[in-house]
Amino acid sequence: MEQVKLIILPLLIGYILDLIFGDPRKLPHPIVGFGNSISVFTTLLNKGKHRFIKGTIMCLFLASSVFMVFYMVSRLLLQLNEYAHLTFTAIFVFYGLANKSLLQEGIEVFRHLNTMGLAAGRKRLSWIVGRDTSQLSGQEIRLAVFETLSENLSDGVVAPLFYYAIGGIPGMMCYKMINTMDSMIGYKNEKYILFGRFAARFDDVVNFIPARITALLMALVTFNYRSIKFIFKYGKAHTSPNAGYPESALAGILNCRFGGPHDYGGVSVHKPYIGENNRILKNKEINKVRYINHAVCFVSILIIIVCYLS
Repeated sequence: MEQVKLIILPLLIGYILDLIFGDPRKLPHPIVGFGNSISVFTTLLNKGKHRFIKGTIMCLFLASSVFMVFYMVSRLLLQLNEYAHLTFTAIFVFYGLANKSLLQEGIEVFRHLNTMGLAAGRKRLSWIVGRDTSQLSGQEIRLAVFETLSENLSDGVVAPLFYYAIGGIPGMMCYKMINTMDSMIGYKNEKYILFGRFAARFDDVVNFIPARITALLMALVTFNYRSIKFIFKYGKAHTSPNAGYPESALAGILNCRFGGPHDYGGVSVHKPYIGENNRILKNKEINKVRYINHAVCFVSILIIIVCYLS
C-alpha cells in the first residue's frame, strides 16, 4: 500500500490532470524557471575561453541541483504530512507530462492549415519546430507535425515517465532540466557549438533508452509489424541518435516517408530519409497520431503501475 500512496496514486492524479488541462499557461511553470536559470548562467558563462568546460559545469550543476532540491522537498513533505507529499508529487507529475499540450499544438497547426490557409499553417508550425517554415508546402507541414509529435512523444511523455519510475519526482524534474538545456543551448551553431556541446550529449544519453521504448510502444499499440521493421531499418539513419526511432515507428505505421532537406536559420540540412512511400498525407491522419500518443502514454503508466505492484 505504501507504493500506492507514494508512487501510483500521484502518478494517476497527475496523468488525469494533464488529460484535462494540458500545460497550465496562466500558472507558474517549473520549466519556465528552469529556462530562466539556464539563460542567466548562459549569459554569465558563454563567453571567453574554456566554453566547453564552463558549459559542462553548468549542466552538471543545474541537473544535480534540481534533483537535490526536489529530493529534499519530497523527503521533508513525507515526514510532515503524507497528503502534502501526495499533492506535491501529483502536481509535478502534471507539470512533467506534456502529452495533451503536444497534441494540441499539432492539431492547431492542422486547423490553421485547413481553415486559414498555407500561410497560417506555416506560421503556426513555426511555434513548435526550429526549421524555417516560410516556404513549406501543405504536405511538408503535415510531415513536420508528425515528425515533431513522434519525437516529442519520447521527450515529453515516455522519458519523463521513465525517470519518474526510477527516480520519482526528483528524477522526472532532473530529466526535464536536462531536456530544457538541450532545447536552449544544444545547437551546432557558432554561439553554442562549444558551450552547448555537453548539454546535447547529456540529453542524448538520458534519452537513449526512452526513445527506443517509445518506438516499440508505438508499434505495440497499433499492432503494426511494418513499424517494427522500420525501427530496425531506419532507427539509426537519423542524424540524432534517438529521434530516428520514434520517427521510424510512425513512418512505418503511416507507411510514409520522413526526412529530406530542411532549412535551419538559412542553413540547408539534408536529413536521411526514413521510410519509402512518399505519399500525400491526409488531414484526418492526425486522428491516428492522436490515438498513438494517448495510447503510448496510457500503456507507459500501466507498465509503471504493474512494475510497482508486482
